[in-house]
Parts: sequence; structure tokens; C-alpha cells
Amino acid sequence: MIRSMTAFARISTQTQWGEVCWELRAVNHRYLEISPRLPEEFRVLETRLRERIAQLLKRGKLDCTLRFQTDTATVGFRLNHTLVQQLLTVSTELAVLSDNPQKLSALDLLNWAGVLEVPAPDMDSLSTPIMATLDKALQQLLAHREREGAQILRMIEQRCEAVTQEISKVRAQLPEIIKRQRERTKARLSELEQNLVQERNLDRLEQEMVFLAQKIDVAEELDRLDAHVLEVQQTLKSDKAIGRRLDFLMQELNREANTLASKSIDTRTTMASVNLKVLIEQMREQVQNIE
Repeated sequence: MIRSMTAFARISTQTQWGEVCWELRAVNHRYLEISPRLPEEFRVLETRLRERIAQLLKRGKLDCTLRFQTDTATVGFRLNHTLVQQLLTVSTELAVLSDNPQKLSALDLLNWAGVLEVPAPDMDSLSTPIMATLDKALQQLLAHREREGAQILRMIEQRCEAVTQEISKVRAQLPEIIKRQRERTKARLSELEQNLVQERNLDRLEQEMVFLAQKIDVAEELDRLDAHVLEVQQTLKSDKAIGRRLDFLMQELNREANTLASKSIDTRTTMASVNLKVLIEQMREQVQNIE
């Protein structure tokens, strides 16, 4: 199944220590690049996070953000006795030095940063729900990728069919194009023969005939275009990551379309090559976002 590399997922879970929330954002990238953003106390989970993601994703730049909000109503607060004692000591020293001494109230102490502390979360009990929530977020991300991938698949299949129709159109027109070119060539050769016989330079006549024959022959390019389109259609059925292979096939399709344009001897063939390049470019833009 085709997967897009662009997706978003957000899953949150309530634990005994507070709310755990994973937010995943993925964009296209040549390789798999994971950028975790974790609170400092959860850095120990980074290795497990990378391993879990690498099992499911093959390409894309993924930003993984973990947010943790402590439930103070359940966990409660803890008084920093050391800091309180230091503040009281400093307050006493200031009272001795001051002409107008004022004692610190309990409210003043509570307003001081760090006096009330939230107990550090227990990683042994939190790691399981954190990783389980990550798994849910990854499944949501994959579902998003697959929905976009299905849309990309339909678009590429439509363009492949259009490419095949353009190739068939050129093949159908070739006999008439070749016939008209032969008539023009005969007229040209008759004119050349008069000059060349006088100059006794028959090599030049042979070169002209070879050049014209090469210009007419586009059968090889059409066959290769057909083969590449067939390979694209077969690749789309694969269950593996196919983005890089499709990107290579788009380059080959474009190469053959350019060759067809350079060999064109008729406006209809030129227009067909232009249409092919437009269709191939449309596919190439979408392929850049396939895993």
C-alpha cells in the first residue's frame, strides 16, 4: 500500500501522574530522520522511541513532541525545606541590618519560586503508558499516510493511463507521418542529387539519408515509454517502500519524452511529447511525497 510521507497525529492519555500527550508531524525527506522533543526527565526513552518508529516508518522527517502535564490534585506538592530554611535565615539577617525589620509571612514564602515542588514522576510506572500512547499516535499517523497515499495512487494511475493513450496516439499517427516525411525526403534527395552528382560527392548524400532515417525512427522510444509505464504500474502494487524506485522511473520516463521531442518531425509528435512531459512532471511531484 502506498503511503504519503506527510501526516499529523496527536494522542493524549491520562495517567496517575498526569496527562501524557504525543504530537507527531511528518513531512517528505529522502531518508528517515527522527527529531524527538522530550522533557528532560523522559530523555531515557529516546532510544526506545527511535527503535519503535524505525520499525514502522522507512522515509520522512518526523518531529516527535512529548508533553507531560502533572496532575497536582492527585500527586500533590512537596515543601522544599532546605530552601525555606535558607530564606528564613536571610530574612533574619536582613532584619538585624535593617532599621525597619519585617518578617517573611507564609504567603511570601509560598510565592517564592521553588518553595513548592512537584514530586518527580516515577519512570517505571510512566514508561509503559507513554510508549503505549506513542504506539496509538503512530497508528494514527500511518492511517493518515495511507489515506493520502490512496489519493496519490489514484492520481498516478490516471496519469499512467493518459501517458499510455499519448503513446498509442503517436503510434497510430506514425505511418502517416512517415509517409509524408518520405515524400519530403524524396523531393529533397532529388534536389540534392543534382548538386551532388555535379560535385561528385556521394558521401554527403548517404549522410543525409542516414540522418533522415534516424529522425523518423521513434519506435524504440515509444517501446521504452511503454515499458517504464508498465514498471510503474507494477511497482505501485508493492507493499514495500517504493518512493525511491518511482522517482528513478520518473527520471527515465522524462528522458524518453525528451528524446521523443528531439526526434520529432511532426507537430503532432511534438505536441504529444509536450503532453507526456506535463503528465510525467505531475507524477514526479506526487512521487516526491511517497514513502
